Amino acid sequence: MHPCLLDPRPYFADLPDPRRETRNKLHSLHDLLMMVLCAVLSGVEDGVGMEAFAEEKVAWLQGGLGLSLSNGIPSHDTLSEVMGRIDPVAFRAAFTTWATTALPSLAGEQVCIDGKTLRGSREGTNPAVHLVSAFAGQARWVLAQQAVAEKSNEITAIPDLLTLLDLQGAIVSIDAMGCQKAIAQTIIDAGADYVLALKDNHPTLCEDVQLWLDTEIARGRPPVQETIEKDHGRIEIRRHALSRHLDWLDAKPHWAGLQAVGRVESTRIIGEDVSTECRYFLCSLTDQHRFAATVRGHWSIENQQHWVLDVQFGEDACRTRRNHADQNLALVRRMALNVLRHNGPSRDSLRRRKLRAALNDEYRLRLLLGQPSPATT
Repeated sequence: MHPCLLDPRPYFADLPDPRRETRNKLHSLHDLLMMVLCAVLSGVEDGVGMEAFAEEKVAWLQGGLGLSLSNGIPSHDTLSEVMGRIDPVAFRAAFTTWATTALPSLAGEQVCIDGKTLRGSREGTNPAVHLVSAFAGQARWVLAQQAVAEKSNEITAIPDLLTLLDLQGAIVSIDAMGCQKAIAQTIIDAGADYVLALKDNHPTLCEDVQLWLDTEIARGRPPVQETIEKDHGRIEIRRHALSRHLDWLDAKPHWAGLQAVGRVESTRIIGEDVSTECRYFLCSLTDQHRFAATVRGHWSIENQQHWVLDVQFGEDACRTRRNHADQNLALVRRMALNVLRHNGPSRDSLRRRKLRAALNDEYRLRLLLGQPSPATT
């Protein structure tokens, strides 16, 4: 069982305030940020709702949370403006420090790396913001976030994201976009292992690995580990194979730490419909069971982060795009997801936890501070 996440307030108290010191500056940056976080915890998805939340909860924000609101409640325009001007580099650094303090070691943890586009942030000819996240698969919380620079891609963002984390002893899993020599080197230098999906972005290497593994498996080597899952009328059969024999692979010296290549054959049966897909991987680990668990575990970032952010927090529908507001609010949603998932009672769904947070001031405070709720809550 993983510990609760800690009270985030000390970790964000020293964020640089981007505003000038004028008489129009009526609220501290810390107070505005905590107001936004509490609103998102309670299911609010936009600036107008955040303003309304603060108006309804002003007594609790002042008394329970200790915010200074003697100058009244900030407007939704003020909230949007300030969230857009917070330095995203400093913000994500504070977030990562907070998220990893309660999980001081990633040894033995699977760190899933994947990208997600904020579709609502697209405006005219300006592309939507694309974020790359690091997600702790077993702990089930978001560790870090990195925005992909405009006219760039995940290849350049992933190394920056990895350097935010102490990866010693972890297993890093990345889809085909991150299957790059420099990224493999970064992971090995950090003392971690990797499982990298291999596709047509390396056509010659992919073709060589595919031919080798398909031939070897047809000959009965290496051994194949099979799993069968049945759920909602669907049968999933997965066959995992891992080969450590790489003397034939000319490219091996160019991939830091490369120890094995793997294949996963997935067969899905729904009624009379049968479909089969094979996926191939480069691995620095040689244990077949760990390989199978890592490939399967990588889907946690899709199922437990990306999907939840869209369904529970309306991320894809969010139209906020002023300055850095889109990526900063995305980070607040990930803060809220971490807190709701780990500081709330396990018997409640995320939807129920958000509802409780909206209705119950004591419950909301316990979520935020990382204090376990009493059994009667």
